[in-house]
Amino acid sequence: MCEGHDLPERIKDIRKYIHALHCPTRWDIIDCIGIGQRTSREIYDDLGLGEAGISLAGLYYHLAALRKAGIIEVASYRETQGGIPEKVWKLKTTKIVINLLEENEVK
Repeated sequence: MCEGHDLPERIKDIRKYIHALHCPTRWDIIDCIGIGQRTSREIYDDLGLGEAGISLAGLYYHLAALRKAGIIEVASYRETQGGIPEKVWKLKTTKIVINLLEENEVK
C-alpha cells in the first residue's frame, strides 16, 4: 500500500507513535512526567527548555503531539498565581504495543 490508499489501523497506529516519538524533546517530556505529574510551566522549567531555545509555545506543540498519540493526558488543572488555570499532565500509558500482523494473518 502506498500513500493515498486506505491504510489498516495498525499502520495508522505505528505512524501515530513514530510521529509522536521522533523527537528527543518529547522523550524528555515523557521522562519528566513519568517522575510525577507536572504543569506545562513545571515541565518547561524542569527541562530547561528556554535555555535550549524552545519557547513555551514550542512546548505546547510537543505536548499536543504526545496527547494526540495517547501517550499523555491532562490529569487536572491548577490555578496559577494570576488565577489562570494551567494543565497538569500525566502519562496515560507506560507501554506501547504494536501489532505487526493483523489478527487474522498466519505467521
